[in-house]
Amino acid sequence: MNPRDGTISRRAIIGAGVAAMLVSLPRPAHSQGGAGDDGFRILRARPREARLRGPAQPPTEVWTYDGVGPGGVLRVKRGDDLRVRLINELGEETALHWHGIRGPNAMDGVPQLTQSAVAAGASFDYRFAPPDAGTFWFHAAAAAQRDRGLSGALIIDEAVPPSVDQDAVLMFKDWPQADDVPLTVNAQPALDIAVTANQRLRLRLINATRTAAMALRVDQHRATVVAIDGQPAEPFAPRDSRVALGPGNRIDLLADMTLVPGATAALTLITAQGERTIGRLVYDGGRAARAALLPDPQPLPANPLPSRIELRNAHRVDLPVERGARPWISPAGPFATPLFSVKRGRTVVLALMNRMPVLASVHLHGHHARLLDNLDDGWKPFWLDTVLVPPQQTARIAFVADNPGKWLIAAQPLQPDDPGMATWFEVV
Repeated sequence: MNPRDGTISRRAIIGAGVAAMLVSLPRPAHSQGGAGDDGFRILRARPREARLRGPAQPPTEVWTYDGVGPGGVLRVKRGDDLRVRLINELGEETALHWHGIRGPNAMDGVPQLTQSAVAAGASFDYRFAPPDAGTFWFHAAAAAQRDRGLSGALIIDEAVPPSVDQDAVLMFKDWPQADDVPLTVNAQPALDIAVTANQRLRLRLINATRTAAMALRVDQHRATVVAIDGQPAEPFAPRDSRVALGPGNRIDLLADMTLVPGATAALTLITAQGERTIGRLVYDGGRAARAALLPDPQPLPANPLPSRIELRNAHRVDLPVERGARPWISPAGPFATPLFSVKRGRTVVLALMNRMPVLASVHLHGHHARLLDNLDDGWKPFWLDTVLVPPQQTARIAFVADNPGKWLIAAQPLQPDDPGMATWFEVV
């Protein structure tokens, strides 16, 4: 994946093997769950049926939070308390991971490492103030539960949000337990996004799959990338208005509606099976939203990440990414000796050496990292919490270990039925 120009190589999409569909979401003021008397938003993890193939087709059994398929939205402002009470109605233990959040370790949602699993019939309160504004998401810690649908979007709004007319979350999800179900967003088939000429649209793209690499192209429009993996990036226009997303990645796009009233434009998904239209921007026939387009997008407000990373005295670790190699274990634990332990504030450089014949997605908990240049003389101008590593290649990342606690590193080979691998590190 090359976030700078938005391209995706043929190798990056071999093995994705699924089609895709989209849905645009409204901008909710509150979570999809109900609120308790003490201010906690209630999320009930429970089974339900969803018509993943469309309203005229038979339903599929899925697992959801409060009956809302993948794409349910929790939303708070940066710095405000997020209070979520997870109630487990699944009949088996579970936990909730906040993907990309640099929050307190006790809230990270990794059974046997940061918390005890939430037993069937029990509940657990997650409470923290997200330090970063941006597009994040949440999902069950267990791969099998995540595959069945337990995920949703977490939107942390900027104190001063950018000027946009619509804010749409597009959350992609595959269904390994249902081979005949295509990749969806929010467990629904494709849905048109109604727009007006001269509007500005913010598209928050979330790849909530575990094993599917993909790219999305906004046809007939100039899209501008303003954030990657939840963190603001210097705005740039990707080639052909196309951006690539590995599993777990997020990209925020701004697009101005430049066509005439009554026009339509395709949203095109690119996977190993080729290209297909998975949604449309549909212009109404009325007057334009304003007389002229808004000025070019400005950078989003910065989050509290370091402007520079000192590499000279970094703690350097080579991490071979392959099944059976030390120190990888099952994501279910138990977690014994850490991969490494560092003092708070020290720079860490990880060499992620993918020795497998398939792509691997590596997710770093509790931190964001810079992707280093090959000569160790600089880094790419964006932050990542999830890195896609090509087969038989090495990706090196650097981050400041400034968040105390025990943090998971999760690796997922991009092939069907692979449960993934895990190791961990400690910041003291």
